[in-house]
Amino acid sequence: MSKMKLTRRTALIGAAGAGLAVSACSSGPERFEPRAEGHFRHGVASGDPDTNSIMLWTALSDDAGGWRGVEVARDEAFEDVVFRQGEEINYIQPQALGTLKILATGLEPGERYFYRFRLNETYSPVGITRTLPEGTVEQFRIGVFSCSNFPAGHFNVYREAAENGELDLVLHLGDYIYEYAMGEYATGDAEALNRVPDPVHEIVSHADYVARHAQYKSDPDLQALHAAAPWIMSWDDHETANNSWAGGAQNHNDGEGSWQDRRDAALRAWYDWTPSREPEDLRNRYGVYEIGNLATLCLIESRLSARDQEVLNDTFPVASDADIGDPEVVAAVEAWKRDVVGAEDRELIGAAQIAGIREACAASVAAGKPWRILANQVIMSRVNFPNFAEEMPGWLRWWATRDSEFARNFIMRTRFEIPFNLDMWDGYPAERERLFAALREVDADVITLTGDVHSFWANELTDAQGNRIGTEFVGSSVTSPSPFSGFAAPGVDYGQMMIDANPDVTHCNMVDHGYIRLTLTPGEAQADYVTVSTILQRDYRAGLDSQWRIGRPSNGSVPRVERLG
Repeated sequence: MSKMKLTRRTALIGAAGAGLAVSACSSGPERFEPRAEGHFRHGVASGDPDTNSIMLWTALSDDAGGWRGVEVARDEAFEDVVFRQGEEINYIQPQALGTLKILATGLEPGERYFYRFRLNETYSPVGITRTLPEGTVEQFRIGVFSCSNFPAGHFNVYREAAENGELDLVLHLGDYIYEYAMGEYATGDAEALNRVPDPVHEIVSHADYVARHAQYKSDPDLQALHAAAPWIMSWDDHETANNSWAGGAQNHNDGEGSWQDRRDAALRAWYDWTPSREPEDLRNRYGVYEIGNLATLCLIESRLSARDQEVLNDTFPVASDADIGDPEVVAAVEAWKRDVVGAEDRELIGAAQIAGIREACAASVAAGKPWRILANQVIMSRVNFPNFAEEMPGWLRWWATRDSEFARNFIMRTRFEIPFNLDMWDGYPAERERLFAALREVDADVITLTGDVHSFWANELTDAQGNRIGTEFVGSSVTSPSPFSGFAAPGVDYGQMMIDANPDVTHCNMVDHGYIRLTLTPGEAQADYVTVSTILQRDYRAGLDSQWRIGRPSNGSVPRVERLG
């Protein structure tokens, strides 16, 4: 699975070799607050680094034409410039908003660089980026993020990471934007927070997706983290539509045109508005990144390239209130899990990705690298619902179901040990076994990094025979609400219920927002679960939910995770 090649779009990327005469800037990078006026209101970003190149991104507002380009320097005063590129463009009429992406090449491995864009005589804020290292690496720190819903709250998590994370790399695992209209999911505080989604309707067209990306990029905290470190980004579902798969999405309905048109419009906007290299087929957002002799990182695409439609709840074979003691009822549910959910032909990432991951991990093991990282979107570990019909307090069950037949059916169905979410790997167990088998064939243990579920988890990864494959660290959301926020109640700990119901779940915090700060060294991997005290106001306190350590694998063993704090 090779590193993705860039397909450059001439409308976005300047011609190589154009000169750029610039005077020295101020003593240090600016604080990344949004600019109400001027050409660079959406900040700057860098992404998809390798050892000698990196993609640089900005947006241009009120562009009437002229010279535009970028320069990269070793120093923040831009006295030691190592890369310049740009060109002159003349327009028939001014452009209200556009994006500019330039691949900076000829850089040195493992180096920090400063970069800035220029439109005529106006300069962008200064960004800091890094190339990937080669050779011996003593430490590398990755920040893991997902689920940043603009109307749900302030992006304090991004700000905390930008100012205090000391990150070498940002890994964003999806749901970078959300497609919903005002009045739909997680918009209840939007007016009070002055974060009403733009446009106010659900985004469907290319122009809609562009407008939504532009709104997110106007956020000062998102700008701060983009400018603080290079990003590797995947998408999950909301960059297109909720619960998307190769042939459609739960939130793509009649009257919204063809799914392919909507998907392609969303992907075109996503690539234009992120610092990401473009594969020939835009759906194939997967690849391998090597971090010197320390780690191999495999980026997974689990939505648009191979995924079959999730198994829907209406396929459940018995009434939700069926007698759990009836052998025929139990047999019917087990057959559904085995033959419908567990059908051998159901795919999530497809054979090509599994083969690529196997190849990359085999090479990593052969090279003696201690760490193999799977950058993954949805929970990979096996997780069942607790039996809410027994575990949930009676008064809360009454309140949750008093006017909701859906809630009543859901709670009663949890009596049958059903998977937590069929949109996750639990909805594709045969595919998970194929991936785990491929890893075992090459004696590769893994650390899987996961987003999507708006909560912190620490999970064991085991196959159907009980063989340990590795550890899964699941990061909470930047702002999106936790799975049971609508049923929150004093003294009711849904996270503990998940731990009690699932032997592979070691930790589950369904309350806090935050991110994972993963520090890799040759001897250990340490995951800090960083939290923020609030997303409903700009002032916040940072905290630490927990800390986790994995020792270096030895003698073919798969090390267990241990809690440090």
